[in-house]
Amino acid sequence: MATMVDVARSAGVSVATVSHVLNNTRTVRPTTRQAVLDAIDELGYTPNSLARSLVTARTRSIGLAVSAISNPYFTEILQGVEAGALEQGYSLLIADPHDDPAHERKVVQLLHERRVDGMIVAPSVQPDELIGYLGRHDVPTVFLDRLVDEATAPGFTFDQVCAENTEPVRQLVTHLAELGHKRIGLVGGLPGLSTTSERISGYRHGLAYAGLPYDERLVVCGSSEAEGAERATGDLLSLPAPPTALVTANNTMTIGALRALRERGMSVPDDVALCCFDDFSWADLFSPRLTAISQPSKDIGAQAVRLLLERLASPGRPGRTLRLPSAFVHRTSCGCPEKGSDS
Repeated sequence: MATMVDVARSAGVSVATVSHVLNNTRTVRPTTRQAVLDAIDELGYTPNSLARSLVTARTRSIGLAVSAISNPYFTEILQGVEAGALEQGYSLLIADPHDDPAHERKVVQLLHERRVDGMIVAPSVQPDELIGYLGRHDVPTVFLDRLVDEATAPGFTFDQVCAENTEPVRQLVTHLAELGHKRIGLVGGLPGLSTTSERISGYRHGLAYAGLPYDERLVVCGSSEAEGAERATGDLLSLPAPPTALVTANNTMTIGALRALRERGMSVPDDVALCCFDDFSWADLFSPRLTAISQPSKDIGAQAVRLLLERLASPGRPGRTLRLPSAFVHRTSCGCPEKGSDS
């Protein structure tokens, strides 16, 4: 079995240089780095991760705690985190907190006990226990998608990354208003999440921008899942003056809203126009095709890894929050004709 000494001899460098290449502990000239990597490949050298962790007190692993991993949005975030981690030589340990604060605290502790170097977490509605644990143990942490109020975590420095939420929803509401809709309903997410409050804020800004009054009866809670959204959409459609257009605040709630419309024999956009926050790969296959806000999910994951590794390299630096731009994907569920259509 090849050793680090063999790699150093083959590459014509010192053992220390091989160590720096493997651990990214010092800048190495590109030509030298490549010579070391070529020698590793040629000799079939496999670094001893356990021994390395004992020397460096690092395991080169990251804990990821994200609920609803089956959701296409979070699946893409996972892909971004995994790609970013592997690129830097880190492995990934994954847990699903199920959006339950007590379970969230438990799985994060389990990940921490596995000696991960840092944590990437999409926090629940009530993350107090989570923040308390991470802060007490000084765990390098990046929160993603759902932001945490720094005032609730005195003495704990962390980083955050998410997509823009407010302005994209304002765009959806403004677009529907420009199409002539005056009663626009919003199927919102779980109360207490930053994504929910920011998207409701965007909805209200859109109404104000269009000169439309805010009617609290047109804002319902879909609980960020399909079943809740189906019930909530039913409530909207049962109003004496139901909305003529809907905005759904995430992809799974879009499915629930579509079910509620189908059960009532209503079609999109003829009976009710529909726009949604969160695009997904098969949104283009619906008939009509879904007008949506597309979040940079893979980039959110990749940026979370970058922020975490920067935190590991500079533990004392101030916390940062990154907001990445979302994109308006204009299709036909809003009532607009297909591009190139003569209608």
